[in-house]
Amino acid sequence: MISVEEARERVLESIHRLEPVEVELSSALGLALAEPAVSRFDIPPFDNSAMDGYAVQAGDIAGASTDAPAELEVLEDLPAGYIAKATVIPGTAVRIMTGAPLPAGANTVVPVELTGRLPEGVNIHQALKEGANVRYAGEDVKKGETVLPEGTRIDPAELGMLASLGYSRVKCYRRPVVGVISTGDELVDPLEDLAPGKIHDSNSYTVYGLVAEAGAVPLRIGIVRDRPEELRRVFTQHGDRVDAFITSGGVSVGDYDVVKEVLAGMGEMNFWKVAMRPGMPQAFGSVLGKPLFGFPGNPVSVMVSFELFAYPALRKMGGHLELFHPEADAVIDTPMGRKIGRMEIIRVIAEWRDGEYHARVTGPQGSGILRSMVLANALAMLPSEAGRLEAGSRVRIMLL
Repeated sequence: MISVEEARERVLESIHRLEPVEVELSSALGLALAEPAVSRFDIPPFDNSAMDGYAVQAGDIAGASTDAPAELEVLEDLPAGYIAKATVIPGTAVRIMTGAPLPAGANTVVPVELTGRLPEGVNIHQALKEGANVRYAGEDVKKGETVLPEGTRIDPAELGMLASLGYSRVKCYRRPVVGVISTGDELVDPLEDLAPGKIHDSNSYTVYGLVAEAGAVPLRIGIVRDRPEELRRVFTQHGDRVDAFITSGGVSVGDYDVVKEVLAGMGEMNFWKVAMRPGMPQAFGSVLGKPLFGFPGNPVSVMVSFELFAYPALRKMGGHLELFHPEADAVIDTPMGRKIGRMEIIRVIAEWRDGEYHARVTGPQGSGILRSMVLANALAMLPSEAGRLEAGSRVRIMLL
């Protein structure tokens, strides 16, 4: 067996970014930039008003108050999207809307709520410093500035930033396509009634969701029986359609565990045992030149193994800078752990309390108890030498 750390290192060493593609900006959400986004102009491109009000010269309102307002002549109204015709000189103002370019001669904007209208002008009821309520050219972004580095995930704010920079199309790393397979003669689709000895295939649906949440595209191939020739056929049939395969089941030491056998004949094996619980028997390698994650059949083992190994791998394939789930230290409120020699991954409910995270187990921790993952919002990762930990101990948690 190899350690979790070594297994993760081997996985990421063998994974490479996919090729960039150019997409419409509206289709870029969730993708990673394949080149830096550089501004070709200042943002905002001109000095403009941050408020609805009056553009003035600060000197004209230096002594203004409610009892002694400054009276100014209003030269024109200026909505956003237009340029003022008049120049503000001492004793004058321009009525201005939010976002409109600051008129020549003006250096301050007085909010409308600090004013009173006159037939031919305006009263200013408060003195303001020069530059008040003015948004200056380039205060958000300077021309030539790298705003978003390569690898940045495009979330809604980044989408808006790219639009502000004038990008209608962007070059991004494409989403990995992942073939999802469940192996086992005991499996039937949820659409079918259960016959004696059969169970519904949950893993392909779980992995489908995990792949999608990781930012990749799941291709649910479905159930493959415990026959090497059937698995070979499926790999060959879908090898050109996917960038990676994820299987569940068929990786332990039983007579019907076919993934390792097929992998040995069609590809290569990197490792197949990791010192962890759950998830010890698992195969990682490649088939037809595509990475293959062969996870155990137990549903919790599948999910835990995915989060530790496949999640960062798919993030790397998609060009993202942030590969891992966030981690934190936590105080445990319930005892946990028992095995020395393997990392124990405990499903926990974590909450922020009294300035730190606290974690408690979700309940029974068997690798077949899928409800433990339904309840969990974090995984406690107990080092292989930890053994039994009592309440009050500190552990490292992965936030899901």
